[in-house]
Formats: sequence, structure tokens, C-alpha cells
Amino acid sequence: MYRTPYSGQPARRGAPTVSETTNVSTITDEELHRRVEGATIGSRFVETARSLADRTALRWKDDDGWHEWTFSDYLDRTARVAAAYADLGVGPGDRIVLMVRNIPEFHVLDMAAYFVGATPISIYNSSSADQVRYLTEHSGACLAVVEDEGFLARFDAVRDDLPALRSIIAIHPPAGRDDLLRYEDLLGHDPCDLEAAAAACQPDDLATIIYTSGTTGPPKGVMLTHRNICWTVESLRETIQLGEYVGKRLVSYLPMAHIAERVTSHYQQAMLGFEVSCCPDPSQVAAYAGEVRPNVMFGVPRVWEKIYAGVTAALAADPEKGQKFEEAVAAARPIVEKIDWGTATEEEVATWNFLDEVAFSQVRQLVGLDQLDLAITGAAPIPAELLGWFRAIGVPLSEIYGLSESSGPMTFTPTRVKAGTVGPAIAGCDVRLAEDGEVICRGGNIFAGYLDNADATAFALQDGWLHTGDIGEIDDDGYLRIVDRKKELIITAGGKNISPANLEAALKLVPLVGQACVIGDQRPFVSALVVLDPDVAPVWARQHGIEDADDLQALADHPDVVAEVERGVAEVMEEFNNAERVKKVRILGEEWLPDSELLTPTSKLKRRGVHARYADEIGELYA
Repeated sequence: MYRTPYSGQPARRGAPTVSETTNVSTITDEELHRRVEGATIGSRFVETARSLADRTALRWKDDDGWHEWTFSDYLDRTARVAAAYADLGVGPGDRIVLMVRNIPEFHVLDMAAYFVGATPISIYNSSSADQVRYLTEHSGACLAVVEDEGFLARFDAVRDDLPALRSIIAIHPPAGRDDLLRYEDLLGHDPCDLEAAAAACQPDDLATIIYTSGTTGPPKGVMLTHRNICWTVESLRETIQLGEYVGKRLVSYLPMAHIAERVTSHYQQAMLGFEVSCCPDPSQVAAYAGEVRPNVMFGVPRVWEKIYAGVTAALAADPEKGQKFEEAVAAARPIVEKIDWGTATEEEVATWNFLDEVAFSQVRQLVGLDQLDLAITGAAPIPAELLGWFRAIGVPLSEIYGLSESSGPMTFTPTRVKAGTVGPAIAGCDVRLAEDGEVICRGGNIFAGYLDNADATAFALQDGWLHTGDIGEIDDDGYLRIVDRKKELIITAGGKNISPANLEAALKLVPLVGQACVIGDQRPFVSALVVLDPDVAPVWARQHGIEDADDLQALADHPDVVAEVERGVAEVMEEFNNAERVKKVRILGEEWLPDSELLTPTSKLKRRGVHARYADEIGELYA
């Protein structure tokens, strides 16, 4: 139970916590290694599942409502599929590619691979047939798992080019495909002895390969060992310090090919005992959250931006109520920061509790975030103002930073948050700056190298340090602020180095703007492409008497919308110097979607794709 800092009375869930709960961990790298010595993903999973046999592990929803498996169910299915893998000749060193959405069967099929010493590798569900061919061939997979006919078609298109691929397993196979193995048939095997089978792999064996998004060239295969994964989960346990992890509810919705989802809802679930609700359609995460009421939630910035836009759009329907809510948020921001750092007075705490009772708690409940103990944003920068807004209304949101090459996290703190930073190093991890300001890191979470790419490995790993390619700053408290990617810094025609990420974060603070891409490399001034927010813009348009308010493309060209966006841009650019400021914008009505030529599956910008798609519009900005 959370308690307010001074009253001694139980606080509503979501209330800011006291500074004494801050995760100040002094654990050493050596201690973390000692804790995970000899452990593998499989051995830790067996320990967890045996001890939590009757607790709910996995949930999913269909037309008949919600269903669930206990840890005992999960364990039994894993033992049967592992036995089936062995009968198929899959063994130590073999690799299995999976093209499966966030469904409970994924966890079984992936986990079972560890008990035969194999390496499971997830492929993004948006991958084209050519991408499937590249990833399957590059990884040397001998077995593929697909969910249904749609995913199977992409393997069928390139099957003749994959001689090493011996078999394909289908969870929902199409009729008449006798050449496929069926998931249901695998479950018919007698279960193997998982404790004995866990010995099939060792801590330094390859656990998984995470393929990079390929925004700057062909995807690279990031090799993570069992030791990497077990170390990272133990480090996060020490860093987060929730106390009790068993039964914490979360929604799994991001692709399992992404390290953040894989660590959060697969590896942490298997070792800490989370209760995972599977959401196969990422666009439905808000609806699922409303039903699940998660205790832990990871979201890329776009997820939090969409929640914020939905709340502000709803409040805009009643301007007076919306204005009062924003005034409450403004009053709460400095109070929450003081509470977080243990400097708030009793009067300030009472003020926040009052604001929570009359305003914030209803909003958290409305969007399904009223039961959160931990809210995390990562995979791309989030505007500091937006993070501050969520914390002000009692959503304990904090930013995490890391790479696939660091098994996910490098820096994070759930409390004593400094908006605009990504926190201090996680427990047992050493994060520093190189002479040129590049963020470097070492610890048990650092990857084993890139698959079949010695040159790239040597470039990334130098004297035991991972070179991230990010430029950062570290303050006196050890909090890291990311300036930008080294390769993405804009150098204007006048020689000025500019961070596009900082400018883009500022642009997304303009209420009508949902997405942004800054232009300016080798240009005389900085400009930007901005996309209207599909939730906020129509509401604003109707309030201002604009016809066709739901036609985003028409709104993008409407003079009143253009004037409002340009006014907002001028306002948020005031904090930047003249050389950095965005001077011109082109407003777009087409929302950029994940898993496209414009965005990665986690909504990072594919700048080359954006520049190519909108070459004419960019040209007009500089005409």
C-alpha cells in the first residue's frame, strides 16, 4: 500500500511516493554476476513456474471473453513442445525464427527452444518476404514458426531460397497444407523433464538474436547470451525495487522482435512472475489497458502521446473544465517534483491529494492507468513536458534508455525523476562519456557481438566498452541526458551542429502537432515536416467552426490551422537560439504509422524514408 509522505493515511494508487522509496542501489557488477552464476533463462523459468504453479501466467481475449493459463499450464505446454523440438532434431546451436503476434502460444514456442539448447529469434510481423528471407538466411534458422496463413505466405514466397530451413510450424495452419507441422500436434508429445533439459544450455550460450531496425543499412544481428538476459532481469529487479513482483499485471503489445517487449513481458515474466495479458493488435492497447488495469506498463513515446492527446481532446469538449484541469496540472507539477525528492511540505502534499481527488484520479481511471505502480517510456525520446504532465496527474512515468546491444536498459530510475534526462545507470552498470561526448557502457548486460559481422562488433565494442553512437551529458547526480545520435546531428550550411530530436520533442508540444521530422542538414536554415494529431486537430477545428473537421488533409491546408500551428511553433521555439530554431514548417494530414517506410515498429523516425517520401515538400520549403 502506498502512503502519503506526511499524513500516515493510505493514499490512492497513483499518488506520488516518498523519497525514501527511491531505488538507490549500491550493488556491484560482481554481486550481480554472483546472483546469476550458473543461471539460464530455462532454469530460472522452471524455478518460477514451479513455485507459482497455480498463479495466472498468461491471459488472452477472444470472442468468448478472457481466458488464462496458470504457470503450471505454461510449464506443461513448454515441456511438450520442447520434447517435440527434440524429436524434430532441433538441438544445441540450432536457431528457430518466429513470426508470431503477441499471443500466449508465442511464449511457449519461444521458451521451449531453450530446453533443447536452441536459439529463438523473433521477426517483425511487418517484414516483407525479402526481409524474411534475409533474416532467416542470415540467422541460419533450421525451423520457422508462423502464426497463420498471412505470415506463412511470406515464407512460401522465398522458401526455395532457404535450403537450411527444414520445417515450418503453423499455429493456425491453412487447410490442405500437409507439408506443415501443426502446433497442436506438438502439444501431443509426452512432456520432457524440464529440470534435466535445462542443462542443454549454459549461461554463455546464445539466448536470442535481436535484429536492428536497419534504418542505416542492413539489419545487424545482436547476439545476447543467457547470462546477459539473467543479469539484466536481476539488475532491473534491483533498480526498480517494487518489492513484490509476482502477479503484477501488464499488457504485452509491442513486437517480440523488439528488446523492450522481449525483456518486459517475456523474460521478466518468466523470472519474476508477472501476469501478462496478450494484445495481438498494438492499436488496441488502450482498450486492453482499460480492462486489465495494468500495474506495470511500458510504452514508446507515441503511446503516451496518444493517451495525452485523447485526454486533452476529451477535455477540450468542455473548454471551462479543460482550462481548470490544466490549471490543476500546472499547480501539481512543482509539488510532485518536491514530493519525489522529499522536500514537499504537508500543505503541498495536501494540495496534491485534493487535486487528485477532484480531477486526476478520474482521468487515470478513465484511461485504465489507475492501478499503475510503474510506468516506463523508452525506445525514443519523450518530451520532458509530456513526462511531467503524466507525473503531475499521478501516473508514475519515467524514461528508460538503452539499446538492443545492452540487452535493453542502461539507465533508469522510477523515482527522483528528472524530466529531460533518462536517469542514472541501472544497478551494476557503468555508464560514462567518451572524450567526444559519446555515451559508453560496460556491464553484464553488454552483448556478445554482431552475428557474422566482426568489423561492426569491433567498432561497437572497444576495450570492453559498448560505444552507443549517442551523444550525452551527465550531471552531478549521475543522471544522463541524451543530446542526439552522432549520425543524426544536423550540420547546417553555416556549420552549426543541431539536435533534431530536441527540436522534434519541442514541436510535438504544439497541441495540433502529433509527429514531426526536422530538416536542415547542409541547408541554410532549419525547417520541419509536422503531422496533425488525428485526435486533437478535428476537435479544435469543430470548435473553430471549420467544415470537414475530420478531413486531416483538408485541415492541413486550411489557413486557420496553418496559422495556429505556426503560432505554436514560434512559441515552442523561443527556448532555442536563432540558428537552431525551426523557421518554416510543412503541415501534413497523413499520420505516420509504425512498421512503415517512415517509422520503425517502435515509432522511431526512419529519416531517409521520410526525406525520400516528402522530397517535393522539403524542396518547396527551401524553394
